[in-house]
Amino acid sequence: MRNPLRLACLVSGSGRTLENLIAVGKKGSLKAVVDVVISSHDNVRAVNIACNAKIDVFVVNYKNYKTESEFSNAITDIIDKRSIDLIVMAGFIRRYLFPDKYEMKIINIHPSLIPKYSGKGFYGSTVHKAVIDNKEKQSGCTVHYASHNYDDGPIILQKKLEVSEKDTVDTLAARVFKLECEALPEAINLVWEQKLKKDT
Repeated sequence: MRNPLRLACLVSGSGRTLENLIAVGKKGSLKAVVDVVISSHDNVRAVNIACNAKIDVFVVNYKNYKTESEFSNAITDIIDKRSIDLIVMAGFIRRYLFPDKYEMKIINIHPSLIPKYSGKGFYGSTVHKAVIDNKEKQSGCTVHYASHNYDDGPIILQKKLEVSEKDTVDTLAARVFKLECEALPEAINLVWEQKLKKDT
């Protein structure tokens, strides 16, 4: 059986998605290992999670760069120095202008059923508030290949749930995050399977 995918995880905050990937990996059900973590913010929990898991971590603070291009190039420089198979946007809220060579090698998870409630400005509680305010019957999460546009790119998989009339922003967010914890590892394993087929 082919080696697991080597992941670069891009993070910005609490690190819950990263924490879940590490936990799933320890159970042996993830066809990947987190090789490096890159954070767009310093002093965030995600950095501590990476350090505690003894994963190499770099902080590329977006505030230190004049343009998105300079910020993105700093991230690319780190990834270029490692043998990375897949880049995972694990709660990464900054725009990464990746080079063409990384096209279809970056995945993102979004807390809605794209194309609904996606794009610039739609992240975190903003998404769930919009779902509730618009009285949607369903919500969920989407894992997709990233592009240079927010929440765009080919969809790998979606997971759905029914929105309850009793749902608040917080309860819906918690329920969707449970789906995200299933969806992202599943999507990574699908990428691994697709790569395996290409290589054989």
